[in-house]
Amino acid sequence: MADLEQPPLDEPGTVAELRAALAYAREENAQLREANGHLVQATVNAQTLQDEAEAANRRQNEFLAMLAHELRNPLAPISMAAAMLERMPDVSPDLVTLRNVISRQTEHMARLLDDLLDAARISSGRIRLDIVPVPLADVLDRAVETVQPRIAERHQRLEVRVAAPGLTLRGDRVRLTQVFSNLLANASKYTQDGGHVMLAATADAAGVQVTVTDNGTGIGADVLPHIFDLFTQGPRSLARSEGGLGVGLNVVRNLVHMHGGTVHGHSDGVGHGSRFTVVLPAGGAALAAALPAAAATVHEACRVLLIEDNVDVCDTLKGFLMLDAHAVTAAYDGTAGLALAAQGGFDVLICDIGLPGLDGLEVIRRLRAGGSKMFAVALSGYGQAQDRANALAAGFDEYLVKPVRPDSLLELISSDGCRLRRQPGAQ
Repeated sequence: MADLEQPPLDEPGTVAELRAALAYAREENAQLREANGHLVQATVNAQTLQDEAEAANRRQNEFLAMLAHELRNPLAPISMAAAMLERMPDVSPDLVTLRNVISRQTEHMARLLDDLLDAARISSGRIRLDIVPVPLADVLDRAVETVQPRIAERHQRLEVRVAAPGLTLRGDRVRLTQVFSNLLANASKYTQDGGHVMLAATADAAGVQVTVTDNGTGIGADVLPHIFDLFTQGPRSLARSEGGLGVGLNVVRNLVHMHGGTVHGHSDGVGHGSRFTVVLPAGGAALAAALPAAAATVHEACRVLLIEDNVDVCDTLKGFLMLDAHAVTAAYDGTAGLALAAQGGFDVLICDIGLPGLDGLEVIRRLRAGGSKMFAVALSGYGQAQDRANALAAGFDEYLVKPVRPDSLLELISSDGCRLRRQPGAQ
């Protein structure tokens, strides 16, 4: 057997190849370390960008809340002054016209603020639904009532067709009303004076279907796919007579989705009107007998303690309540208001939250700690759910966002405040 020849260990070709392979491996390793460093840096940058975006979103929401608060404060006395003008005797026709203009525009500004804030709250997940059995007819009636002044101002014809007036939904009464009032307001806004708007509701095994149809300006094919996107609006004239912020339909879509439903928009094009259809699932609705009407509220004068640091708000609200025969004592800061409350003799407390020194939350905490049971209503320019929750947790019975609807406040005081006073143990 022949002996096998062993290759020389120091063969030049083999050593060169090994060195080349080692150099290549080192280069690959260096590139891998560099790529890994880039990946780590990219991950850090991405996290930083996410943190900055979340911080920017928080700042945006805080800014919007502050903006609403600052704008609602001047709206409150304007709204109350308009309500006082309505109750003044022997008012001239010109003054009535001016009062109506002030009331309509104040309500319009308040709705714009609400839509803008709701869009921010929904995007940050801060809206929670209060699901209860709600008569569909009641929701639609409230929506119609909200937009009726605008419809009448433009001499438009609103037709309402409800095929199942006894239908009861499971949903959030306030938010469902907002959905349909936004759709009706949108239809009126884009329909010419004297135009036609129709609200129709039907129900079957598949669910509830509500449509809002108009014969207005219609929606172009290029805009229709984006009509529910935030800040999306159709083409405008230079006069921008339609107004709006482009958030109403976005709020509608999100609120409907939160109820497990869908909403769709349709138009045959510019100049051919539009139709919006809301479908709510069958699982959230059932045919039921109409709920009995609530008993009429019997008016009774109350002794009211009003604490509000904004002089214009305080004076106009005091004057308005006194026009309705309520006895009102006012204080312009929390310390003075608490001292008056400690003297007793009041049925109702109406208190601003943002008071200097002793704020409204601390006022009600001290009153409740002292055993006071008087009916307490909080007023605030902040309308987020957490703001309301904080006020109720502190001891307030109701939480109203400025500008307050005067008639709603009167109804609340007459029905709850004075009734509570007659209960045993009330102070």
